[in-house]
Amino acid sequence: MSRFWSRLTHDLQPYVPGEQPRIADLVKLNTNESPLGPSPRVLEAIRAEATDALRLYPDPQATALRTALATYHHVRPEQVFVGNGSDEVLAHTFAALLKHDAPLLFPDITYSFYPVYCRLFGIARESVPLDQALRIRVADYRRPAGAIIIPNPNAPTGIALSRAEIETLLQDHPDVPVVIDEAYVDFGADSAIPLVAAHPNLLVVQTMSKSRALAGLRVGYAIGDAGLIEALTRVKDSFNSYPLGRPAQAGAIAALADEAYFQHSRTQVIEGRERLNRGLARLGFAVLPSAANFVFARHPAQDGAALAAALRQRAVIVRHFAAPRIADYLRITIGTDAQIKRLLAALSEILGEAPASS
Repeated sequence: MSRFWSRLTHDLQPYVPGEQPRIADLVKLNTNESPLGPSPRVLEAIRAEATDALRLYPDPQATALRTALATYHHVRPEQVFVGNGSDEVLAHTFAALLKHDAPLLFPDITYSFYPVYCRLFGIARESVPLDQALRIRVADYRRPAGAIIIPNPNAPTGIALSRAEIETLLQDHPDVPVVIDEAYVDFGADSAIPLVAAHPNLLVVQTMSKSRALAGLRVGYAIGDAGLIEALTRVKDSFNSYPLGRPAQAGAIAALADEAYFQHSRTQVIEGRERLNRGLARLGFAVLPSAANFVFARHPAQDGAALAAALRQRAVIVRHFAAPRIADYLRITIGTDAQIKRLLAALSEILGEAPASS
């Protein structure tokens, strides 16, 4: 029935999310979900919202959540925007801030939703190649730009820029919007949020899906100059005035309040990443230096797609990207200790080596 589609719909090439397979006894390491559950205080707060009040609309401004985020990040509430996951926040950002006469710049190997948003919103874009080590070089962005968006750490590589490098990028481009997408920042990178006060063109986007273990709740947010936030709010209120339900707002506030659980969880993931790195190295993999809750690795003697397929046969799912320069890499989410052991054992079997311990 595509004859009823608009021209825009015909031209779209939608983002393909990580598979959510239904396989018995599955080790699922393909979508960068947390191996740990959310804080018990989050679950308690969500349950407390399961009342007759659900018949009422939530606060469209999410005032309490924005205030909690402002306090946590040492900014003002008017500098905070919240949305239904960071993907929605990014979509509003593309519409509100990133469409200009000059092209939007982003890395050639990066979050694959960016070119999708460009097609959806009709944004001219130009990709900037990573270097031979698959790193972002800030100097390569010294070219005409209408706006810039960079994930930090980058995805799917996991490699992070320092805050000093991001400040250099901002100094090079004081007159265009610069968006730093920090979905994975809590696992080893430095947030750019402290730079917001001195750079009114900087917007930082974060999510509670990864380090807060709330991927199923869908809470994302942005922090920036109040003028940038006003632009996002204008787009939101032209699209969906009530993006976050009552349980989501309450759960997110509770997550921010339980700092001890957050620090414990992120530490567990970082330690798991180091165990996985050691195990992969023993098996002969080359692993990029990750500051995320995943690693990006390749084996010099193995085809990436074939390796991913062989793992799937053993009920272990990782992410493979059939793209130039990275087709032999696997993106592997940091799982529990048991999942890491299962993965390494499966790889050992595939490679014909003795099982490796983590």
